[in-house]
Amino acid sequence: MKTRWMLALGALASVLAWCSTAAAQDLDPAVVGKLLDVNKLATAAVIFVAAFILARVVGAMLENLGERLAGRRLLIKKGASLVRFGIYITAALVILLGVLRPERETLIALSAALAVTIGLALKDLAGSIIAGVIILIDAPFQVGDRVQFGSTYGEVVEIGLRTVKINTLDDNLVSIPNNKFLTDAVASANAGALDMMIVLDFLIGIDEDHERARELVLEATLTSKYVYLAKPVVVHVAENMLGGEVYGTRIRSKFYVCDTRFETAIQTDITRRVKRAFRADRIGSPYQKSKPAIHFDADEPPAVSPLT
Repeated sequence: MKTRWMLALGALASVLAWCSTAAAQDLDPAVVGKLLDVNKLATAAVIFVAAFILARVVGAMLENLGERLAGRRLLIKKGASLVRFGIYITAALVILLGVLRPERETLIALSAALAVTIGLALKDLAGSIIAGVIILIDAPFQVGDRVQFGSTYGEVVEIGLRTVKINTLDDNLVSIPNNKFLTDAVASANAGALDMMIVLDFLIGIDEDHERARELVLEATLTSKYVYLAKPVVVHVAENMLGGEVYGTRIRSKFYVCDTRFETAIQTDITRRVKRAFRADRIGSPYQKSKPAIHFDADEPPAVSPLT
């Protein structure tokens, strides 16, 4: 919303700047009066408001359609962004060529004034708009993708005129200027697909039964209702130094979730069942726990003994 009002104010400032230049050069006042005709400006305002409402309505309809057609959801979300861009561009052309209809000399002067105004006052905004078009064309990611940008990770919910909006797993809506994505690295976890790879690590003691632990992790992964079995599920075993002199065995499960929206759900599901299975089979963690032992001799300090 802020971006659209900034564009409107920039266009108005350009018109006023051109009018001042025209008056200073003793141009025909009728030309300026024709451009600033009240009826035409009112019609232009109505078209602008109608375009705004239409973009919102069409966007909401496409979003609802995407929710109903899960297999086409990401494609429909991407189409919604393109439709919104098209509505605003069409409205601008209709206002300029269909309503205002300036003469050739007026159009040239107005274009020059508009270019100067945008270049000086809205250069960052113009850069973000161009970057947004580049993102839509080059498609390093799209609406619906899970992306990592700097310290921000979440789902891309909108590629707008000025910013890309990312909804994090903590349900925070983060807006990042489009031009940032042209210079900094961004990672897309699913690259336009509904499914996405997830990696989960489980740590056990160095002397624990790693073969049994691997079987339990594999079973918990394969039987999760969220796992996408059309793609491979693999479980790796490796030794890890966890800090100091503590060593452990890492059981790493790599699998695909059927829908990116279930990323947190599948991690919780598999982790809970793996931990229950480890506890049932007495497979311990690599960390030694201890608690203070109680002594009744006041002359001796409390001793600490490991749990068995």
